[in-house]
Amino acid sequence: MSITPFQVTLWIELVAAGLGGLQGALFAAGERHRRIDVLGVIVIGLTVALGGSLLRDVVLNQPPVVVWMNWYLLVAGASAILGMVLQPLFTRADWLITVLDAVVMGLFGAVGASKALSLGVGEAGALVVGVIGAVGGGMLRDILLNVPISFLHVGTLYAVASGAGAGALILLAEFGTPIPIAGVICVVVTTSVRLAALLLGWTFPEQRAIRPRRPKAPSPPERAI
Repeated sequence: MSITPFQVTLWIELVAAGLGGLQGALFAAGERHRRIDVLGVIVIGLTVALGGSLLRDVVLNQPPVVVWMNWYLLVAGASAILGMVLQPLFTRADWLITVLDAVVMGLFGAVGASKALSLGVGEAGALVVGVIGAVGGGMLRDILLNVPISFLHVGTLYAVASGAGAGALILLAEFGTPIPIAGVICVVVTTSVRLAALLLGWTFPEQRAIRPRRPKAPSPPERAI
């Protein structure tokens, strides 16, 4: 496949970082039973906002943009503070955090896959990078909060939703679709699959240990009468 090199527009990455910081802070501020302080809420917001981009650039062997560009930290930090302030208004709006989470996954997946393609990574590798970018922030968030990692849970379909969105972008790019349009479709597909999995109860079968079938014990011989 031959793709004209392109660069991800800065404002798109900043929107993803901003929404990630907002979602992460809302999530952390809602975990009141864990007694997370103000600094902790901001750190979790920054982790969600910047974690996926950081892991993506490490995998691609590129200078992490979240370190080299001041705007990322400023936007992510401001969004995390905003999320912490607004959290009391959304104490019963868990659906908002879920929707934001799905949209953020789609945005980071689109940025990751498109950046990988622009660097000449093959389709399979770009798909992996897209998934890493999509779930990376949430994975680091769960590790910091010491909770089970979300994308490994039965029924979440995080990786499936991210892979479906990134795969759609890569396929559309193969047929010459402009990357901005393919990116929007990636976000829509990722968000739709993630929310549909929750609303319709889509799951993968849970793994179970395979137990060898025990041979039947021989029946006792019949007594002659």
